[in-house]
Amino acid sequence: MKQILKAAIAAVGLAALATGASAADWTPPGPIKLMIGFAAGGGADTQARLIAEELEAKLGWQFIPEQVTGKGGLNLAAAIKDQPNDGSAIGMVVTETLGYNMRAADAGMTPADFTAIITTAGFQMGIVSQSSKGWTSFADVVAAAKGGQDIRFGAMSPKLADLAYLLGKAQGVDFNIVTVKGGKDVMNGVVAGDMDLGFMAGIQAKGVASGDLVNLASALSAPLVQTPDAPKLSDLGVEFNADGYFAFIGPAGMPTEARDAIAAAIADTITTEGSKSNSLLTKAFGGPTIIAGDELQAMAEADYDAAGKLLAAASE
Repeated sequence: MKQILKAAIAAVGLAALATGASAADWTPPGPIKLMIGFAAGGGADTQARLIAEELEAKLGWQFIPEQVTGKGGLNLAAAIKDQPNDGSAIGMVVTETLGYNMRAADAGMTPADFTAIITTAGFQMGIVSQSSKGWTSFADVVAAAKGGQDIRFGAMSPKLADLAYLLGKAQGVDFNIVTVKGGKDVMNGVVAGDMDLGFMAGIQAKGVASGDLVNLASALSAPLVQTPDAPKLSDLGVEFNADGYFAFIGPAGMPTEARDAIAAAIADTITTEGSKSNSLLTKAFGGPTIIAGDELQAMAEADYDAAGKLLAAASE
């Protein structure tokens, strides 16, 4: 029900956004440089390229994709920061780039140095194990740890490693936290038995559906769609969460009409049933999630502030 309501609210916001963008009658001043903060060929890269392809076909805009990877999106942020802010340069990152990653790196950048444009999809971040472990709840994991078992906990980012540490602290156990490069590496580690459990951001859906994997907890501020009865981190004594989204950003100071026109165009294509981008987002992330403009900017700034508190808590 929450997903349906969220979609309805997004649709109302999209209608208003599209109306404003149409009134502005904005068009790009030339080709749009599309910086992509993810490795070529992966799901995130494919998502960005499909959106660009569909906008080119629908609107005649020209995109020049460019891979700018590394440092959790901070290399892209540094590269786009000084680009023209007329809508001719945009980038795709995750919201964690503007929040935890930027705060932890102390790189001399804040969300105010960028224009938040729009999100495309959120992550179904769960804490997952193989069903063959016999764990049906997170309480089973804690019992195993207290019984002397070394629990290897996979995390694919420093933020998630901090959350795993705080989760163990809240439950009175010490996890053996194993940091790897991405969610696929966590899944491979769990399936191979090299890790006992780990964070996965939606990649676990097929395994959970087949019964091979189990979502032991939601790492989000909301329940997981696939496993709504799994406890949230807040239920397990951790006040922080791993909420995150794919997001398009631009340099600071983009004109509102440019920001809103780009946001409306992206929102229109990813919510069009049958479009390649909509199909990908639906299959991989449960469908589009639209947060745009001032709302997204405020969320990025709130995430940046929350990251400072998370870093402080994890250092205690």
